[in-house]
Formats: sequence, C-alpha cells, structure tokens
Amino acid sequence: MGFLKRTNKKFDYQPRYYKGEGNPFKIEHKLDKFRTTAGKNKGLKSKFTEAINDLKNADKRGNKIIIFIVIILVLIFLYIIDFDLSIFFSK
Repeated sequence: MGFLKRTNKKFDYQPRYYKGEGNPFKIEHKLDKFRTTAGKNKGLKSKFTEAINDLKNADKRGNKIIIFIVIILVLIFLYIIDFDLSIFFSK
C-alpha cells in the first residue's frame, strides 16, 4: 500500500546562469537599501518616527521646487476660474 506512505519531494534547484550571492527569487525594490522605513518589521511608532526624520532631513532644494510648481499651478487654476484677486488688496 504505497499510496498511504507519502513523502514530500524536495528539489534542490539552482538557476543555470545565476552567479551571485543571496536568493535569486527574493523580490526586492531597487531603492529599498536607501530607505530607512523599509526592511525590518518594526512597530508603528518606530516607523512613524523614522518617516518624520526622513522628512526633516529631506533635500531642501527639491522641496522649494515642488512648492514653486504648486504655487504656479494654483495661480493658473485661479486664472482659469476667473477668480478676482482684488479681495486680498485694500484700497
């Protein structure tokens, strides 16, 4: 009764052209090694504090460019909807 005695088959597969270290089947993002919040399973508080620290240490020039672009887009939107800017200036 061979059908009652089942064992799991184990395969030791090695990729043919893989020459490197680590597991070739592990899916990892390219930029994970530069992120402080990715990686180890941490608590919610430590993830939040590391995200805040990343924002504090962010590139200041990039932030200025983004703010400038947002201001330009808001002004274009206000022009399109024909918003009257004279309410901000007193006579």
